[in-house]
Amino acid sequence: MPKSTRPDPEGTTITDPVTGFTYPVEWVSACEDPELRQLASSGLGVLTSGGRVLRRGFTTGTTAAAACSAAILSLRGPVQEVQIHIPCGLLVAVPACGVRGHAEAEKFAGDYPGDATAGVTFSADARPIDQGIVLLAGTGIGRFARDTSRNRAGEPAISRAALQCIMDAIDSAAREIGLSAVEVSLSVPKGEIVAAKTLNPRLGILSGISVLGTTGLVEPWDDHLTESMLERVESADRLVITTGRLGLRYSRLLFPEHDVVLAGAKIREAVERARGEVILCGLPGLLLKFLDPEILEGTGCATVEELSGRPGFDRLLEGVFMRSRIQYPGLRVIVLSRQGDVLGDSG
Repeated sequence: MPKSTRPDPEGTTITDPVTGFTYPVEWVSACEDPELRQLASSGLGVLTSGGRVLRRGFTTGTTAAAACSAAILSLRGPVQEVQIHIPCGLLVAVPACGVRGHAEAEKFAGDYPGDATAGVTFSADARPIDQGIVLLAGTGIGRFARDTSRNRAGEPAISRAALQCIMDAIDSAAREIGLSAVEVSLSVPKGEIVAAKTLNPRLGILSGISVLGTTGLVEPWDDHLTESMLERVESADRLVITTGRLGLRYSRLLFPEHDVVLAGAKIREAVERARGEVILCGLPGLLLKFLDPEILEGTGCATVEELSGRPGFDRLLEGVFMRSRIQYPGLRVIVLSRQGDVLGDSG
């Protein structure tokens, strides 16, 4: 089980450091195991309304960062575990075995049974060089087959947040053992096989998996967590439903007086259970595919994000908004860019 350095809180109030949601006292009281309450307070577990705590897993980005860090630290001596600063701000301990510059870390999926990359091993090899900090993406890491709005053909499929986490881990490990320059080769030995079970081939990412992680943690989206999420939706007087970490952050800034609920891919369930006027706010992908499942048909685009960079996207949004007002009266939809800019507001 993963560990976090975050201390156990006193009293009965627990706030999730990942989402900022303060769990109701009734939920905390229903969880009688102090260790499970500690897991929830650390951010590595999610407390449900019935008192059950579900474990968050580590993303491919966090796992890759751990392998790279362990490879460097193992130049000094054997390594079994490393400390990684992940994008949501937590410092977590990740198992990673390293010896003489070679290290491996296995992806921990937590309580998310649908994680296609669960158990995947990341392998890293580190060696001192004359100057610079160099990361080489090797076999098993997918590459873009064509240009997109944010990536060029041939580039490794490593998201910006994950890459920053990896580079920070490399830099920190190098400084810890007194190296000013280091090269790390990162690979996923079974990445190409695992990728066939993911959406990568449909997204134009070939020969391996993507290295991702907006928060650094994988949400345990099973039926228990869905039930708790829906209870929050039903009890909210002023509700914003969002889909991911960036949507959560920007929604709180835009609507500080509202209850912001992270629904992930469970948008339909959340919208159907909400009452009164509701705001749906987030990045284009999940929002627009929820409102118009056929939105990519005939466009030649692999993703909604790619489509959003095409001419005429504003007109397309207006059409989607017009249909959503008929299908979901009282639902206001706000589509945001990754930088937090409002791309469209159904108003």
